[in-house]
Amino acid sequence: MTSNAEWWRGAVIYQIYPRSFFDSNGDGIGDLKGITEKLDYVASLGVDGFWVSPFFTSPMKDFGYDVSDYNDVDPMFGTLEDFDAMVARAHELGLKVIIDQVYSHTSDQHAWFQESRESRDNDKAEWYVWADARYDGSPPNNWQSVFSIPAWTWDARRQQYYMHNFLSEQPDLNLHHPDVQDALLDVARFWLDRGVDGFRLDAINCGMHDPLLRDNPPAKAPDRNETRPCFMQTPKYNMCHDNMPQVLERLRAVTDQYGEVFTVAEVGAAEPLPVMKDYTYGGKRLNTAYGFEFLSTTDLTVEGVREILEGWPGEEGEGWPSWAFSNHDAPRVASRWLKDLDHSHRVRLIALLQFALRGNAFVYNGEELGLTQATVPFERLQDPEAINNWPHTMGRDGARTPMPWTNDDAPHAGFSTVEPWLPVDDEHRSMSVAAQHEDKHSTLHFFRSMIALRKSSPALQIGSLEFIDALKGVLAFKRVTDGETVLCVFNLGADEVAWSPDNASDFTVIAGVGDTVTGEKPPAMLGAYSGYIGFESDG
Repeated sequence: MTSNAEWWRGAVIYQIYPRSFFDSNGDGIGDLKGITEKLDYVASLGVDGFWVSPFFTSPMKDFGYDVSDYNDVDPMFGTLEDFDAMVARAHELGLKVIIDQVYSHTSDQHAWFQESRESRDNDKAEWYVWADARYDGSPPNNWQSVFSIPAWTWDARRQQYYMHNFLSEQPDLNLHHPDVQDALLDVARFWLDRGVDGFRLDAINCGMHDPLLRDNPPAKAPDRNETRPCFMQTPKYNMCHDNMPQVLERLRAVTDQYGEVFTVAEVGAAEPLPVMKDYTYGGKRLNTAYGFEFLSTTDLTVEGVREILEGWPGEEGEGWPSWAFSNHDAPRVASRWLKDLDHSHRVRLIALLQFALRGNAFVYNGEELGLTQATVPFERLQDPEAINNWPHTMGRDGARTPMPWTNDDAPHAGFSTVEPWLPVDDEHRSMSVAAQHEDKHSTLHFFRSMIALRKSSPALQIGSLEFIDALKGVLAFKRVTDGETVLCVFNLGADEVAWSPDNASDFTVIAGVGDTVTGEKPPAMLGAYSGYIGFESDG
């Protein structure tokens, strides 16, 4: 195990979607006690820590990302005491705890917004983004929200529009206002004082708008078949303001007072790379960032992977990348990539790649089981995006269905004793934790072995990434630190190819998928859809 002082650099972080992880009290919804009850399982994966999606007090219009009280737990998830117990147990097991912080917007039921909307001259009048109507009564500009509606809603109390990049029930905070920044920093202190080890900053690039309220330009090549109008414009002015790094520096100054606190930005932007680089630059902002490059792609190609990785060459002052292949906002990767492959082969090849990459690896609960995107009938849909766009998108509900814990006669695959908030997919029952734990050749055991391999290797955790020129369809690179070099090779094509790196004989295959054999030298012929990780041989 590496002696890396920055525990988060190269870490594997397990994402827990609390509504769907484990229901401890029989109401059909997962909760904090349920997480605590299953932390031995999380620790058994070998991960460094876990990130819990929102559990704060909320009307649940967007399932917790509409926060009405930043400093409390919603009763459906438990209490602050339950949270403290979860943190304590996690730390006993050597797990770090990362929680979401939603700083770009609140619920319209938050006390701050309730006060702000009452008048134009109260103490919180400017805590949100308010604007007068245009001369004809229409919204101030053409900004569109992510949820297929204009980004402005009229409020009769103030006789003004308020801005929202998401649902109308999620008004945007005005992070240009120093008092808003101060209030959010107090929120960070509240949770740091309770022992959390890091924050995932939700949609943080949406936290600042253009004060001039200029219209967004049309997209360079708008797709008229888009299901959402926000993709028909370039979101130049409703997000990604140049002053946001100053806010992040203020946050970093707070987190640095608490030791090695991990901070990661979620960046969903038309051109995310410059924003992620900006938010993590120079060691005074955030530790790392991730975007939707892998989450939004519908297939896995050498060219696509290489282009994404080349954006983070490790230059002076550059931040550290993070990668998620699945999460609660995207269809599961097992249903997006390499769909013509056998399921077991597919998910192993994807995992082998993920744990070979330079950067942090986020594993979404159920990904270690190889869960596919669940089928949720229309009458059971919960997600407003899925309902609005049905049946033209896969939606988010299919990635949020309950974790299957058992494959016996227990109802709902052991997630709950009652009908859960989303149905358990029948296909997932056979992929349950219990079934895979008993099968030493399962996807679960493969994930455990890959995480252990990564943690044993400084090169895989924190090493540089050096590409090797290879044949078309072959992705090859080395992970390098002082004293260790690891060879990573992937044939992502449908044909067998004759290729190996010049010094292949210096390495021994430690992990492989496809025709590669562990314990032997790298093969001269790469089988279709195969890959291996090789360590330098002794002597």
